[in-house]
Amino acid sequence: MKPAEPGVAASRRIKVLIVDDSALVRALLTRILGSDATLQVVGTAPDAFIAREKIKALNPDVLTLDVEMPRMDGLQFLRNLMRLRPMPVVMCSSVTGRGADVTLAALELGAIDFVTKPRIDVAHAIEAYAAELIAKVKLAAMAKVVAPYPRLPGPNHSDHPHHARQALQYRSSDRIVAIGASTGGTEAIRRLLERLPPDAPGIVIAQHLPRGFSAPFAARLDAGTLLRVREAEDGALILPGQVHIAPGDRHLLVARDGARYRCCLSREPAVNGQRPSVDVLFGSMAQQLGQNGIGVILTGMGRDGARGLRRMRDCGALTIAQDESSSVVWGMPGAAVALGGVQRVLPIEQIAADLATIDETEAERRAAGS
Repeated sequence: MKPAEPGVAASRRIKVLIVDDSALVRALLTRILGSDATLQVVGTAPDAFIAREKIKALNPDVLTLDVEMPRMDGLQFLRNLMRLRPMPVVMCSSVTGRGADVTLAALELGAIDFVTKPRIDVAHAIEAYAAELIAKVKLAAMAKVVAPYPRLPGPNHSDHPHHARQALQYRSSDRIVAIGASTGGTEAIRRLLERLPPDAPGIVIAQHLPRGFSAPFAARLDAGTLLRVREAEDGALILPGQVHIAPGDRHLLVARDGARYRCCLSREPAVNGQRPSVDVLFGSMAQQLGQNGIGVILTGMGRDGARGLRRMRDCGALTIAQDESSSVVWGMPGAAVALGGVQRVLPIEQIAADLATIDETEAERRAAGS
């Protein structure tokens, strides 16, 4: 069968197949998605085997997929699906630690996005969940389905033991890289970071993630790169070789402390509907670092980060956007380009190469001045 083409939402109703082992959840999702005139629930399935037959018979545009199911779990089913019949998938995840880790693995396998399961007994939670689910299913129908990108060989920890990765902690740096991303961003960030050297400039990241997902995301990145990756803590120093991920439901800003820079966390209201917001992070970079900042905006829906990146460019910072061909959704990068905030538009692998080159240039400049 032919994979669903991007842009189906523009021409007809989006056909959705719901896969979940809970009859209650299947009924809830059917009611929610059926309430939108642009969506059509063409069927439901309680497990992967029935889902497989219904995909063949109904040819849905988008699949909602439970993480944990009997007979075959969601990850194995997704792995098979992306190999045999790639299509847009939105994962339905629990907010437990295991649920978060499995969901991040699903994004690595090619799922477009995810929603966390709500408390069914809380009316306002269902209302917010319904809006999020409908929006993400519509987005998935228009997003680019890409084959999973294999991980690069992991860091050789016998050559780079953990204490060696901490050896740079007392070296200050006048360069900081700020990265913003949303839909498709977890994989784009992984592909970028795993290509950077252990002495890369300090990095701060605002990735749109809910509470409970940022720490497992940081742990997965930490295990697969030569960089020290952690969930950002208020007051933490930003140093070369280290990466700080904004906690879910907290803004991350950069604050100057003499000749050094620290992470600053905030519970201020959401910006562009997001907390963490990329605009908030980029705005602090413009204010605190000026021309010593580097701003990178990656795949994601919406416009978050466009204004902040323009502020960074106006202050003399280097600004980079992921190109459309390598983005799952070119919403955020495209908005930043349209607003005039981007100097370079590059594929994700080339962004990593550029950042590595920038770091080498800085090292040569420091050596020449010593």
